[in-house]
Amino acid sequence: MNVLRLYNTLSGKKEDFKPIDPAHVRVYACGPTVYGRIHVGNARPIVVFDVLVRLLRLRHAKVTYVRNITDVDDKINLRAAERGISINDLCEETIKTFHNDTARLGSFDPDIEPRATHHIDEMQAMITTLIEKGHAYEADGHVLFQVSSMDTYGALSQRSMDDMIAGARVEVAPYKREAADFILWKPSNDDQPGWDSPWGRGRPGWHIECSAMAKAYLGEVFDIHAGGLDLIFPHHENEIAQSCCAHDSKHMAHYWLHNGFVTMNDEKMSKSLGNIISVTDASNKYRGETLRAALLSAHYRAPLDLSHNAMRDARNGLDRLYRAVGEFAAVPDRVDEEFAACLLDDLNTPAALARLHELAGLANKGKAGACEALKSSAAVLGLLQQTANEWARTDETVTKDDIDDTAIDVLIMARKQARANRDFAKADEIRDQLDKADIILEDNVDGTTWRRR
Repeated sequence: MNVLRLYNTLSGKKEDFKPIDPAHVRVYACGPTVYGRIHVGNARPIVVFDVLVRLLRLRHAKVTYVRNITDVDDKINLRAAERGISINDLCEETIKTFHNDTARLGSFDPDIEPRATHHIDEMQAMITTLIEKGHAYEADGHVLFQVSSMDTYGALSQRSMDDMIAGARVEVAPYKREAADFILWKPSNDDQPGWDSPWGRGRPGWHIECSAMAKAYLGEVFDIHAGGLDLIFPHHENEIAQSCCAHDSKHMAHYWLHNGFVTMNDEKMSKSLGNIISVTDASNKYRGETLRAALLSAHYRAPLDLSHNAMRDARNGLDRLYRAVGEFAAVPDRVDEEFAACLLDDLNTPAALARLHELAGLANKGKAGACEALKSSAAVLGLLQQTANEWARTDETVTKDDIDDTAIDVLIMARKQARANRDFAKADEIRDQLDKADIILEDNVDGTTWRRR
C-alpha cells in the first residue's frame, strides 16, 4: 500500500503519517457528554474515525483506540434536575442509548472507553503537577491554568490570544488572574457531584478530563487525537496546554484530525429551528447503514448537508452495491488497491465510494474477483455488512415521498385491481405515483415486483 497521508490541524497541511511505534498506533477521540441522545452531527466523528481505525488496522499490527465518556458536567446536572431523576440514572440511561446508536451506525466499539468519574485521582495528580510547575494556581476554591505561562498556547487554532478570547465564551470571574485562564477544578455544593481534593470538595473542569484519560491509556505523547471542528478551541487547545506543561513535552499528540460540521437541509442544526435529529430517530427512519453511507458521502473535513435527498441517494447507492455483491463474504487481503489509495489520501471517502461503484459495475459484468474486492473494500468503510438478501428484507420506512413498504404494497394491489377492472388510467396513475417516489415496478408472469431506483 501507499503511504497514509493525513491533514494535521496542528501544521495546517497534509503530512505523511509516521507513527511513534509502527507496531502500535495509539488514537484518542473525544466521546459524548452523556446528558441526552446523540444527534446526526455527533454521529459524523464516530463514523469517520471508526473508518480511520479500520484503515490503520489494515496496516499496523496493533492499534489502540480510546474514546472517552464525559459523565461529570454541568449539562448533566441540569438535565437530571429537569427530568427529576438522579445524575447516575441519567448517565446510565444515556450511555446505553449511545451504545445502541453506535451499533446502529455499524461502528466498532473502541478498545477502551474510559469514564471521567473513574479517573478523578489521575486528574487531581495532573492538576497538582501543574501547580508545582507554576502553570496553575488556586483561587477562591478554584484551580485555574495560567495561559500566559505557556509560550506556544494557541498553536493548534493558529489564532492570537485576543482572537481566541473574542471568539470564545470566556467566563469573567474575579478569581482569575487573566481572562483566558481556564478552570481545572471547581467547588461543588451539596447538590452537585463532588470529590475531596487538596483544594476542597469539588469536581474537574472539562478539559482536564481528556488530558488525564489520554495519558492513562496512551501515554504522555501519542499518535492521533481526533474530534469535531468545534473542539479545536478551547477544548483541544487547552488539552495540549495541560498535557504539554504537565509532562514537559512539545506534543500531546503528533497528529490532530477534525471533522467538519453537519447541517440539515442547508441549515445549522439548532433547538430553535427544531431540526436536530437524533441518531435513533434517523436510524429508525432511514436505517443505520444508510445514515452511515450518507455521513461518508462528503470528505470528512468538508461541511456535510444531510437532506432527505442525501439520505435517498445513500440508500439507492447501497441498493446498487448490494445487488452487485450478492452473498460474497469479505476477505481482508482482497481490499482493492485503488479503493485503498483513496482512503490513504486523507480519508477521501467520496472517492472511495465512487470506486466501490466502479467495482460493482465490474461485478455486474462478471469480472473475476470483483465481488470479493467490492465486499472486502466496503468493509473498511463499515458498509455492506449484511448479505444482499438480508438488506432486501430489512424494512425501510421512508421513500422520497414518505411512502413506506406497506403503502407500496397496498398501491401495487390497487394497481392490480385497477388493471383487472380495465381501469388503465387509474393503473397508470398509480405507476406514476410510485415512479415519482423512485419506486420501479417490474411486471412479469408471476405478478409485479418492485425495487427502489
